[in-house]
Amino acid sequence: MSAEPSRDAVDPEKVVTVVHVMRHGEVDNPEGVLYGRLPGYQLSALGRQMAERVAEHLAERDITYVVSSPLQRAQETAAPLVKTHGLELATDERLIEAANVFEGRTFGVGDGALRRPENWKHLRNPFRPSWGEPYVDQAVRMRSALDAARDAARGHEAVCVSHQLPIWTLRGQVEGRRLWHDPRRRQCTLASLTSFTYLGDRLVSVGYTEPARDLVPAHLLAGAKPVKGAKGFGA
Repeated sequence: MSAEPSRDAVDPEKVVTVVHVMRHGEVDNPEGVLYGRLPGYQLSALGRQMAERVAEHLAERDITYVVSSPLQRAQETAAPLVKTHGLELATDERLIEAANVFEGRTFGVGDGALRRPENWKHLRNPFRPSWGEPYVDQAVRMRSALDAARDAARGHEAVCVSHQLPIWTLRGQVEGRRLWHDPRRRQCTLASLTSFTYLGDRLVSVGYTEPARDLVPAHLLAGAKPVKGAKGFGA
């Protein structure tokens, strides 16, 4: 006679897993370069403070897995988290910043970059976008990384450290919104957490918090009016 299943057995479709996707902290970038995937861009002193703040915010959470984009600013943002939870930092290329043909150039409010004829060929299709990695490609790789983090932390919580545009594109895909958008309206400020909750393999909700909001310069908050000459690009 076969044994009956234990009443204490957990239905795998009811196991709750939370994956927090974190944007890195402020970068040391006094020239206002659109740094994209360029190496060598590290956190500023304020950015390190933001990273510490989020680690404190998540200190009591059941985090068992932390994974980061390979870029320096993301790895540095993840460092306080892995230290707080006694974990090893994993790296996932799928969490990297979006590719952009304007990488290495300055793009500030009022600097005339968008009026230069040599740039026009890259601006012909904002819906794709024509100046960089297609939104659809970003959404696919980010969703794959999100699901991988879910599997690595199943029944617990994970943190993925990434970049503003890929995070916002992922959220748009999950919430069924169009992927092209006004960059000024992204709800993904520095050191923010976009949190995805799963029941089993099924994604059931998305939340958003800003543990370091009081540290973020006002002109970099979602919906802020552009400030002429302000430095603060990249994600």
